[in-house]
Amino acid sequence: MTPAATPAYRRLGVEERRIQLLDAALTLFAHRAPEDVSLDDVAEAAGVSRPLVYRYFPGGKQQLYEKALRSAADQLELCFAERQTGPLTGRLRQVLDRYLAFVDEHDAGFSALLQGGSVAETSRTGAIVDEVRRAAAEQILVHLGADSPGPRLRMLVRTWIAAVEAASLIWLDEGKQPPQGELRDWLIDHLIAVLTVSAATDAQSAAVVRAALAQELPEGPAGVLARRLLPALPEASHLLAAPGDEAPEEG
Repeated sequence: MTPAATPAYRRLGVEERRIQLLDAALTLFAHRAPEDVSLDDVAEAAGVSRPLVYRYFPGGKQQLYEKALRSAADQLELCFAERQTGPLTGRLRQVLDRYLAFVDEHDAGFSALLQGGSVAETSRTGAIVDEVRRAAAEQILVHLGADSPGPRLRMLVRTWIAAVEAASLIWLDEGKQPPQGELRDWLIDHLIAVLTVSAATDAQSAAVVRAALAQELPEGPAGVLARRLLPALPEASHLLAAPGDEAPEEG
């Protein structure tokens, strides 16, 4: 039997090689903390020599880590980009499905990235992470139709982004339970809830809620949430009376 031919070595162009090395590094950083990944590991994963890695990243592992982090940040930002058509909750489902899929795929690296404490962490890496958070918040504000968001609405959205991030880390720590779809739906309910509460005291939030609910369908997440909450309202009916509205006692 004739031995199988060894695949011919293909010389990659400069950009192709750079992307190959970044992909190899990102895969390693996705599953191990930065300090646990060496340039030898990256070279082995990419099937190249260590000197070649240095040729493309003369700053060594720190430079490679920051470039890989930038690549991951770009992917995360894209998770929040969605066409502005259809109900808000439908768009949020698409956004969170992509985001949580990224978290699932890059679990250990995602935790290391957001929790900090790595020896590779610098002001530059911190700025990249913060940029992702701000970009995500801006995208959500776009989905809410807020062209000029006031401080209350902007704070609400940034707080929700922080909650999504925290929930993702807890989800990883809890062995990815509850199932991804349940976590996604809970996060959507969370945003609807905080928007509704804010609408009681903030005119801009109220306008956002009215516009969003006008597009929702009875079988959609907002409709399901409303039907879950309505049965609880009779239990809170006594809270609807304002102080001083109680009937006077008979003398």
